[in-house]
Amino acid sequence: MMIIVRTPFRISFFGGGTDYPAWYETHGGAVLATTINKYCYITCRYLPPFFEHRIRIVYSRIENCQEIDEIRHPAVREVLRYMKMDRGLEIHHDGDLPARSGIGSSSSFTVGLLHAIYALKGKIVDKETLAKESIYIERDVLNETVGSQDQILAAYGGLNHITFGADDVIVKPLTLSKTRSEELNSHLMLFYSGIKRTASSIAETFVNEIDQKKKNLERMMDFVKEGLRILSGGEDIEKFGKLLHEAWLLKRELSAKVTNPFVDELYETARSAGALGGKLLGAGGGGFILFFAPPDRQPEIRRRLKNLIYVPFAFEYRGSQIIFHDPREDYSDLDLNRTHNHIRPFRELD
Repeated sequence: MMIIVRTPFRISFFGGGTDYPAWYETHGGAVLATTINKYCYITCRYLPPFFEHRIRIVYSRIENCQEIDEIRHPAVREVLRYMKMDRGLEIHHDGDLPARSGIGSSSSFTVGLLHAIYALKGKIVDKETLAKESIYIERDVLNETVGSQDQILAAYGGLNHITFGADDVIVKPLTLSKTRSEELNSHLMLFYSGIKRTASSIAETFVNEIDQKKKNLERMMDFVKEGLRILSGGEDIEKFGKLLHEAWLLKRELSAKVTNPFVDELYETARSAGALGGKLLGAGGGGFILFFAPPDRQPEIRRRLKNLIYVPFAFEYRGSQIIFHDPREDYSDLDLNRTHNHIRPFRELD
């Protein structure tokens, strides 16, 4: 059996920081964000019993293992443990955009891998379960300092208003007209700064003192409401860009690691060329930078930022999807306990 799962990356407009449980379990939280048509691809299959290794994982490195405990990739190891995988398998990862760049790649990977393993086991899993279990694995098992928006967006897809409470999370798709959605999309520009960073290390610098950022985070939730009003109320779309600028200035106050002189220079260059606002995606520190600019100003912004990679994108609305499923070869009819020459037999995991 072979499965291919495609899971989108995301861009967040407003409310980032309020999706950490240290904040929303007491104060509530809200995020306005969307997934885009750039994806993480996970290919999984049961491994035929003809190899010296029992588990093979291919990403930026290649791991050939006999036991789950030997796996070095943390998310792969813990997802396989969580799913109680007792058969040999092969996993390949490919991504449209680089990791550690602010587009929720780690969570897209976890969501996609969970989805693929469920499918290998012949189980249909709903989006809520994918999101909740991915959050559990990243936060409680891997002990990562992560919020909750990335996993939800990767699982559900779409342009969403997500609200967080102590006992529940509500995902509300924005019901914008096609014209309004396209208008918003046409004003957005995405560039890669070239700086890789680990989001959890940036987040730790303010999450550990999150109660001291109370005024900032309350204002960030207000930005979500204002952004929703602009989009749904038919106001001039340029107000959305100006609001992004205000939110970026506020986000910079959360931690000295949110930005740096190189990013500040990029931001001011784009602003001087006509961008109304923008932000570093994710926790900050580097990765992708989003700008909001009128379409007629975008050629000049691209010219001024010609040393950066420009990434056109469109909004995405489907979330994590199985895009290939071939159930014909699962090797279940083979004698997996027989030793062929020097090849080790499969052994049942504890």
